[in-house]
Order: sequence, then structure tokens, then C-alpha cells
Amino acid sequence: MISIASWNINSVRLRLDLLKNILKKHQFDIICLQETKTQDQFFPAAELKKLGYNHLSFRGEKSYNGVAIISKLPFTNEFHWEMCDKNDKRHIAVTLENNLTIHNFYIPAGGDEPDIKINPKFAHKLDFVDEMTSRFAAEKNLQNTVILGDFNIAPLEHDVWSHKQLLNVVSHTPIEVEKLTKLKTSKNWLDAHRHFVNENEKLYSWWSYRARDWAASNRGRRLDHIWLTPDLKAKLQAANIYKDTRGLERPSDHAVLSISLKP
Repeated sequence: MISIASWNINSVRLRLDLLKNILKKHQFDIICLQETKTQDQFFPAAELKKLGYNHLSFRGEKSYNGVAIISKLPFTNEFHWEMCDKNDKRHIAVTLENNLTIHNFYIPAGGDEPDIKINPKFAHKLDFVDEMTSRFAAEKNLQNTVILGDFNIAPLEHDVWSHKQLLNVVSHTPIEVEKLTKLKTSKNWLDAHRHFVNENEKLYSWWSYRARDWAASNRGRRLDHIWLTPDLKAKLQAANIYKDTRGLERPSDHAVLSISLKP
């Protein structure tokens, strides 16, 4: 079995101890991080190698963005895409020895106002998803591929605590949902977590720091996703969201999520 996790860590240096404890507890084969928020020379590679994660691929920048793939399994290839002609460290990918390719994305949050005319951050977000769609569309016979990360979009009605109240809130607006749905249907991606949890059930991976008691109010959103090409459906054994990781001391506002695949 191969376990692959994803986590918007919101600073890998600030939460290194949390990351180490999570890896010791769950023993994921691979964990993909978003918002590492550190330049490459300061990435804590040595600390992670002590835990047996000897294969690392990361792209970072000071204070913002940043993605990393931390693995016990060796890579045969590493690459990244410069999305939207910006050098802002939002994508990284690796291929394993079994030819499984993993793409790790940090889609822009999109700012506060869902209007491309007055908010360039929202325009960037929509353009980013469009480019993901076009890049994967260009890959003929795409197979044996996982895409994951902080997509910053909760597409389904029960991916948010209140569909009606969040329709005009960035992350759940109709245009974002339309763009992400187009990406999903373009290659018939399998949404790993919704494969096990019915779309009529609430499912979240993010809870705001603003909530006084995030667990009690439970006003979450499912912003983090793991999708598979259809050929991997038979290999998918489990998909989990570790809500307890949101309740750790000085946590990220995102929970860790994972899947398990047959080799």
C-alpha cells in the first residue's frame, strides 16, 4: 500500500515539529505541502531525512506560497510548471519508480472580492484553474496520475457549512465552481474523498482562524483535494481527512488529508 498525504502547512519552519509528529504517527509514504513560506536554502530537509524521508523536491520563496513533496520513495523525475507566467512557486511534480506521477498545487486564494474587474487576485485564481485545465487537456492518454493540494475552492453544496451564505464568498462562488468542475470533467478525474463520502454529507478540510471555537461552530470548507485519473480507481483503498490535526497547538487552518493506493 502507498499512502499519499497533502497539507497546507502554513509555514514549514513554524510547524516543523507538528509535521515531524504527524509523520511519526501516520508514517505516510509521501506528504505534499503547500504554503511552505520559506526560501529553498532554509527548507528543513535534514530534519525530515532523519525520519526516513530521503527524497525531497521543493520550491519556495520568502514569506509566501511554496510547495514541497517529501517522500520515502525515490523519484525518477521532478518538474514544475510556471503557472500564469508568474514565478510564484505554486506547482511541483514528481514521478515515482512505479510511474505514478503526483502533481502538487497551491491554487491562489483569490482575495476577498469575487470580481475580476476590481480584484486582480481573483482574476489570477480563475486564470490559474483555466491553465491547469488546458495543460492537462494537452496530455494525451493521461494515466497513473494524482493531482492534489490546496485548491482553495469548495465545489459542492456540502463542501461548505452554508451553501446559500457562501455563494458570494470567494472559494464557493458559481464561477469558481464552474472552472473547477470543468477541470474535473476534462479528464474525468476521480475525487478521492467524495468517492467514499456521499455528496449529500458535509465534508470539510479547512476551518477559519477567526472562529473563537472552530470545532464547536464547525463552519468549515473543503478546500483541499486529492484527485486521481480514472485508471487508478481500482487501486484506491481509503481516503481520510484528519480533523484532529486542525486542533493541534499552533495549527494550520487546514487539516491533513490522505489516500491509500494499492501498489
